[in-house]
Amino acid sequence: MLAELREAARPESGGNAPLLSLRSVGKSFSNGVTALSDVDLAIGEGDFVSLLGPSGCGKSTALRLIAGLSIPTSGQVHWHRQVESGSVGFVFQEPTLLPWASVFENVWLPLRLRGVSRNVAASRIAEVLARVRLNGFEDAVPRELSGGMKMRVSIARALVTGPRLLLMDEPFAALDEITRFRLNNDLLSLWEQERFTVIFVTHSVFESVFLSNRIVVMAARPGRVFREVEVGAGYPRDEAFRTSPEYAALCRETSDVLGAAMNAGGGHGGD
Repeated sequence: MLAELREAARPESGGNAPLLSLRSVGKSFSNGVTALSDVDLAIGEGDFVSLLGPSGCGKSTALRLIAGLSIPTSGQVHWHRQVESGSVGFVFQEPTLLPWASVFENVWLPLRLRGVSRNVAASRIAEVLARVRLNGFEDAVPRELSGGMKMRVSIARALVTGPRLLLMDEPFAALDEITRFRLNNDLLSLWEQERFTVIFVTHSVFESVFLSNRIVVMAARPGRVFREVEVGAGYPRDEAFRTSPEYAALCRETSDVLGAAMNAGGGHGGD
């Protein structure tokens, strides 16, 4: 089983082949809030797409719909290829670790729920912990870890099943700037190695430009796609890119689009 998981994590040929589409998707809640309205969005294999927008524009709602944790009120989430169990990983804003369990046991959890024994899972867990630079911390419990280390555990847990799609809901928002920069760098390194698809929710223009090849700027009330920004800069990206004129220009462009999206809002939306 673990050999199959590792195989699932490898990039497929034709990296930008269609993976999923949101087609005229709307989501309303019983309290009358319309979180999303008529959202059309295409995601390709191997994309790194950021959803950028103000609070209330439905970014997190869109992630939950894609993950199957919620059902659209209208429209559909269409998968262009068959999606198997474990092929979608989710990293929340809070690490949501089991406080009594070790790092190893927290990362093992999704495999354990699929019936993979501790011994069989050990090599895969060691592999993903090494990838997030946590080898040597297998026996630590969450209270012994920094905020950044807890988030690394959360990312490792999402990666251990070899997902084709990684959904990330503002995972670094609560961290200090230095830790956030480091985790941005590490996340890009992981993505470049395995080229799983990432949909990344953020409020940060700077983070979205550094990470993404596409930025979907959303407007609120009701939540909808306002405009897409293509980030044409190549990979890998490092500190030299962060201080480059190209990065500064892309941040200005994205900031201008975000400002226009915020001015286009009206009514009441939801995250």
